[in-house]
This record gives sequence, C-alpha cells and structure tokens, in this order.
Amino acid sequence: MIKVYIVDDHSVVIEGIKSVLQNEVTFEVVGFATSAEKCLQFFENHAADVILMDINLPDLDGIELCKIMTQNHPKTKILALSTFDQGTYIKKMMESGAHGYLLKNSSKQEIIEAIKTVYSGETYLCFDAGRSLKQANENQNNLPHLTKREKEVLQNISEGLTNLQISEKLFISIDTVDSHRKNLYSKLNVKNTAMLLKYALENNLL
Repeated sequence: MIKVYIVDDHSVVIEGIKSVLQNEVTFEVVGFATSAEKCLQFFENHAADVILMDINLPDLDGIELCKIMTQNHPKTKILALSTFDQGTYIKKMMESGAHGYLLKNSSKQEIIEAIKTVYSGETYLCFDAGRSLKQANENQNNLPHLTKREKEVLQNISEGLTNLQISEKLFISIDTVDSHRKNLYSKLNVKNTAMLLKYALENNLL
C-alpha cells in the first residue's frame, strides 16, 4: 500500500486526486493540507510514502517546502503538482529534492503511473515538464558570461537599490555602476530593469 499525502490550496484539486485514487487498491490517501504549515504539522506525528505537492501555496512556496521536507523526511518522495510548466520552476523543484513533476491537467493514468514511479525511487517527469526542463538546461548552458562585479550589481538591482546606493555599497563610482548596468542590458539583450530582472529570475541568475 502506497500512502499518499496531498498539499494543495485548492480543495477541488484535492478532491479530484482523492477521487482518482480512492478506487485503486494500491493507494491510501492518508491526509491533505491546504498550506505548507499544515503539511509540516502533519508530518510531526505522521508519515507518508509520496507527497503530491503544489508549488503555489499561500504561506510558503512549494520549492521551499520541498527543501524542508527533503531534509526532515528524506524517505518521503515528493511529486510536484503544478499548473506551471516553465523550465525554471521544474528545475528548482527537482534541485530542491522532488522526485517528479506532474501538471494538474494530467490524466488519471498518468497520475497513478507517476506516483508508482517516484515511490519506486525513480524520477518521473510528464512529457511537457521533461521538454521544458530540457529547454531550460539548454538555455542555462547558452547564458552569456557575467563577471563577478556584474553579478554583484545585478543582485543589488534586484534588491531595489539605486545606482547611487549600489556605488556606495560596492565602493565604486556611479559611472562604473551605470557602465555595469549597461553591460548587463547588452549581454542579456534587455532594454530596462524590469526586463533585466525577469530574465535573471527565469534563468537562475539570482
């Protein structure tokens, strides 16, 4: 019997998965949570073999929750469950310890197969997730090289600092900061700060 736990802030998703598994003799849904906090509380005194975990939770995102659960309950397999098929989300979940990634529009048969696969210790990626992850890895390999100083400037920009504040923090002139900012725009082929930060987030530069 594979004990399954569901973490999702939408009750309709929880009920949908429960209905998929309830007639399967291989599975037992041992509980569910609508937040990361409730999930962590449950596992203080209980256990499960596989967690179906949404990425978008109200209190703590699934990526952080996945890290905590992997560290505290290493025997429990985590299967990410999401509407997001962007490579960066998939990559971050897998790096945080997830054993698989499933989209919420997956078929009943695919959900069952995915749970059995991660339970056995193997990795499961649905077709769209696998394709997106491959593309993300290819993009990562093709990223332009940023100098150490450019990375520092980028990090400070992401924290909302102005050129003046960055210059004071890094002990460099405002002109030098402006030069690094322009280099970042040029290297990453973006036109403004919003585009710069979007690109940086999508490509794990922050």
